Amino acid sequence: MTDTPEPPPRTQSRETRRAQLIEATIATIAARGYARTTLTEVAKAAGLSHGLVLFHFQTKERLLAETLAFMAEEYRQHRAAALAGAGPAPAARLAALIEADFQPAINTQSRLAAWCAFWGEAQSRPFYQEACGALDAEYTAELEAICAALVAEGGYPIPPAHAARILRLVIEGTWLDAVTLAEPYPVAEARQTVETTARLLFPRHFAG
Repeated sequence: MTDTPEPPPRTQSRETRRAQLIEATIATIAARGYARTTLTEVAKAAGLSHGLVLFHFQTKERLLAETLAFMAEEYRQHRAAALAGAGPAPAARLAALIEADFQPAINTQSRLAAWCAFWGEAQSRPFYQEACGALDAEYTAELEAICAALVAEGGYPIPPAHAARILRLVIEGTWLDAVTLAEPYPVAEARQTVETTARLLFPRHFAG
């Protein structure tokens, strides 16, 4: 095995190879953790050579940064699609956001573990802010706007920012449970936990 970068085979496009390596990186972070993820382990997970990883990403830091950027954009598009189909009613928009966070495209063991690894590693924070700072701010603003509309409609005695924060923390808490508990509860139960939170915050909109 050599560290000399080698060109990718012509049978697959550059984009296909990069996507394959990013998926392998997500799986490796989930299995081994952030600190123990190496280019060699990623190459092994992808079934490709170490040199091919170097050809596409040059360094571990760049591979991790681009993996995080990929996950952030994937999540942004998934959330945007959910809101686009929800219509203008704030209760429907909140329900769509909750449902989106527990769909199989996003809520997989490997992706949740990778997100938690990025959140938990101090080394990742500079490029986490670069990749996700704007996304986090956009998500918070959307959630606060929805909660503000619900508070205005229902006359609920809670600041919208606090309601949005509670919902976000409960969602992220169920994600953390999924990768830290010895016997995680089902995804359906995690979603129901967040829906229960919505009912407690906004009972006239989420009764039943």
